[in-house]
Amino acid sequence: MAGRIKETSIQEVREKARLDDIISQQVTLRRAGPGTYKGLCPFHDEKTPSFNVNPSRGFYKCFGCGEGGDVIDFVMKLEGLSFFEAVERLGDKIGVQIQREEGDEAPVKRGPSRGKLVEAHKVAAEFYAEQLLTPDAVVARQFLAEKGFDRDAALHFGVGFSPRGGEDLYRHLRARGFSDEEVVTGGLVAHGRSHYDRFRGRLMWPIRESGGDVIGFGARRLFDDDRIEAKYLNTSETPLYKKSHVLYGIDLARKEMARTREAVIVEGYTDVMACHLAGITTAVATCGTAFGDDHAKVLRRFISDDQQLRGAVVFTFDGDAAGQTAALKAFKGDGNFTSQTYVAVEPDGLDPNDLRIKKGDEAVRELLANRVPLYEFVLRNIASKYDLDRADGRVDALREAAPLVASVRDESKKMGFTRDLARFLGVDPDEAAREVRRAAGRPAPQAAPSRREAAQTAQAGSAEAPAAPRRPPMPHPREPRFTVERETLKLFVQHPVALGRTTGEITPEAFTHPIYRALWEIIAGLGGPGAGTGDANWAQKLGAAASDPLVSRILAELAVEPIPSAKEPDAAYVLQYVVRLLELLDQRRIAEVKSRLQRSDGAADPEAYNRLFAQLAALEQHRRGLRNLVAE
Repeated sequence: MAGRIKETSIQEVREKARLDDIISQQVTLRRAGPGTYKGLCPFHDEKTPSFNVNPSRGFYKCFGCGEGGDVIDFVMKLEGLSFFEAVERLGDKIGVQIQREEGDEAPVKRGPSRGKLVEAHKVAAEFYAEQLLTPDAVVARQFLAEKGFDRDAALHFGVGFSPRGGEDLYRHLRARGFSDEEVVTGGLVAHGRSHYDRFRGRLMWPIRESGGDVIGFGARRLFDDDRIEAKYLNTSETPLYKKSHVLYGIDLARKEMARTREAVIVEGYTDVMACHLAGITTAVATCGTAFGDDHAKVLRRFISDDQQLRGAVVFTFDGDAAGQTAALKAFKGDGNFTSQTYVAVEPDGLDPNDLRIKKGDEAVRELLANRVPLYEFVLRNIASKYDLDRADGRVDALREAAPLVASVRDESKKMGFTRDLARFLGVDPDEAAREVRRAAGRPAPQAAPSRREAAQTAQAGSAEAPAAPRRPPMPHPREPRFTVERETLKLFVQHPVALGRTTGEITPEAFTHPIYRALWEIIAGLGGPGAGTGDANWAQKLGAAASDPLVSRILAELAVEPIPSAKEPDAAYVLQYVVRLLELLDQRRIAEVKSRLQRSDGAADPEAYNRLFAQLAALEQHRRGLRNLVAE
């Protein structure tokens, strides 16, 4: 009776299984010194590589989590195998015939061995590929042709066809010596009243792990009378197949990922095929599930995604609502990568496969070349729901976007996203930063209600007692963002002076705090600052015109606060504050125009784009003219 594996076989496996070859199927290794390599550890999540491999000595060691050992230890830990199972697994990989001791008790089995399950999947993949050439598979071949794939493409990706009979694969596997337990455990065959093929009458894609072994299948519906209505079926969870870790195409993409430090994530099997045939050979896809944290960990190991050597991760999404939802989910997982994340969306909503069919390989390459940062795509989608030409629209957009930015774990990225968010929406950077800090304590909101929904909500609440109008808070005397507004108004109250056209350019928009704005409107209503020149009762007149108690309170404060000047303020002193007030107004207007330019499409509407550009130039010129007034 066969028993334990002979020591000679174990030693032969250790000698012939090159540690760097086995590990590099799971991790991209880079030279770290004479005879040593380094990469991201496959056993724990890390940002800086601490996983070291010394092929000449045959040992690995992670200085982050402490894992280490030889090639057998690596396979045991990675695949959750016993010592003897790991030896058998390696023997299958490198072609070593495993020999056992005679007369010794065989180790207790825990179900089918991994080697047998992998072999069964290999045989099944070959069977499906052969069936694609049969007369019964004409519909499958037509489908491939319509998708732009010829016979060579099918061979390259191992595409096949599952016969409609129901037991064809089962009988084939049994004839090849596989047991019922093995084919059922592997997910190739199901068992009810009898055994039957898991996949029937479908186009088949073999799903391989990074080393090239087939571990599952994806199956596309072809016939209208298929009892299973789902368009795509995937292998269920098995000892081999874990959908949260599986990426279709990783076996073909991993080497190019290591070379270019780039990964492209698409949404389906045909999209992976289209990208690879178009020259984008770093494309992979999830299999029947959304891209998640475990998928990110797999990719990071291959693109060497660490803090020193950063690459690029590109997502492709449809332009519809589902694609936007997927982008939002990907953005929330952005912290999984230290590499830059991007999104590529075709303007007409075509996926890579349809794009290749209609416009050719070059269009697919151009799609990926025209990628935009993922965060920009997400924030643009949020902004598109609001009228950013209105102050309330910008505030609402900021409130929806801020929790997403706040959820970013990398503080450097968060700061950069906040600055870009302010520029994109046309709001003050300090205001955006405050909103992001406030949002850090509350969950990200769902999609904002439409105007109709908001109106319905308002109408439903109109039957209740109306809420009291919300009063603006009193501005703090030393709040930096309002300093220029407060000091300018203080001068207008205590030292009114006529400054010609300069004061004539001041509008309520120059004051961002509503109470300061209200006080300015009172001053302007009485004729402007020049009307108070030489009038000893000027402050009293302003007070008499103020009906709001909060404005009256501010007026009283400004009338007695000291002026931060060693000498009596004159017209030149007042002019400095007025110019600074107008400069800040120009800065806000410039930011708003830049935001609109960033959101506009110069190719689609060149007239509007040029009009905005001219407006921007005029504002810049006006700001320079204000500076010259002070310099004169």
